[in-house]
Amino acid sequence: MAIAQNKIRQELGDFSSIVCLKAIVVGVEEALGEKAAAIAMISAGRQRGKKLAEDLDLVGNGSSMSLEDVTVKMQEALSKEGTRLCVIDKLIQEGDIYKVYTHETVCSAGESQGSSRQCTFTMGAIQGFLETFLGKRLRGTQTESVLRGGNFDLLEYAALPAVNH
Repeated sequence: MAIAQNKIRQELGDFSSIVCLKAIVVGVEEALGEKAAAIAMISAGRQRGKKLAEDLDLVGNGSSMSLEDVTVKMQEALSKEGTRLCVIDKLIQEGDIYKVYTHETVCSAGESQGSSRQCTFTMGAIQGFLETFLGKRLRGTQTESVLRGGNFDLLEYAALPAVNH
């Protein structure tokens, strides 16, 4: 029975409308301004991604699991089988940069071509997931957008230098 599988809400289930989520993003942008809203959305996404990785017991497994395996875990958590935040096509590493190729991101959904919308929440969620898995702090940037002629929403993450106190 589907109701027994719902962990948060008995009747409505664990998922909400993308339209409502987009309204939250736009409302936060209007209230805080675009830059402050981006910081807030990335931070919220990071917290969500960290929690997902923790729930999957992937804390600090970066040295014992291949990128292919973590890609599968991310797909299970964030794509069709999971929260449906986005489709993760692939994750590759080029030097110190982790590149995550995505499409159908919640952030780009419903936006018109040419929109300046960035994948802030999505980028943060993947960042938090990777940081928890790899056990290192990352800085994310969006380098390609389906809204601006790209084939993917390409999110790139660079490792930040370790801070010694």
